[in-house]
Amino acid sequence: MGVELKPSDYVHLHNHTHHSLLDGLTKIPDLVALVKEMGMDAAAITDHGTMSGAIEFYKAAKDKEIKPIIGIEAYVATRSRHDRDPQKDKGRYHLTILAMNNVGYQNLMRLSSIANLEGVYYKPRMDREILEKYNEGLIILSGCASSEISENLKTDNVEEAKKVAVWYKSVFGDRYYLEMQDHGHPDHTSKWDVQEKINGYLKQMSDELDIPLVVTTDGHYLTHDDQEAHEILLCVGTLLTQEIL
Repeated sequence: MGVELKPSDYVHLHNHTHHSLLDGLTKIPDLVALVKEMGMDAAAITDHGTMSGAIEFYKAAKDKEIKPIIGIEAYVATRSRHDRDPQKDKGRYHLTILAMNNVGYQNLMRLSSIANLEGVYYKPRMDREILEKYNEGLIILSGCASSEISENLKTDNVEEAKKVAVWYKSVFGDRYYLEMQDHGHPDHTSKWDVQEKINGYLKQMSDELDIPLVVTTDGHYLTHDDQEAHEILLCVGTLLTQEIL
């Protein structure tokens, strides 16, 4: 017999707003209104490398009696936040970080500030040193397909992915989760084989390392009606042209 779920059983833990510059299309009041309309009790925002929408989101959510979860999709340096070798440090990994209490919120602000003051190289970057130092009160989700774990899983480097997961678990304990995403129905043309591959490995790692899974949707816009506008926004942000119509 299947489990009967209700809307409040699901919480969107990975959302980008217009504060994710030229990437997120969602306006915060619209996000909160839709969460309320759909019967959900809580939601998070996790903008790219910034907490600039945190206060607006907190106030809007409280006004609608929605629990606000403040987070960030961080950029993590491949080595140290101080390294700026163009051959080694131009890339970076994504990591989803959520504040679970006031201490976590303060530490998230510290991390964001350090990333912007010390870690900027193309993007504001954190590293393991400060993640470990300011870990209290924070929940970590392993991240999207651009995370350190997923980048290894794409190339079947499972053992290296496990090492990454073991490190985060050693620091964050039961506040660390493997993040699964799926943005296309199996029978739809939008199905992404790479994501299916990553998810398969994540399930395996969850069992072997005793790390729970969490499902997110990496939202960048609210409804399918916004998809075309979001594609145009991405083209502006990446300086690419694309045939939309």
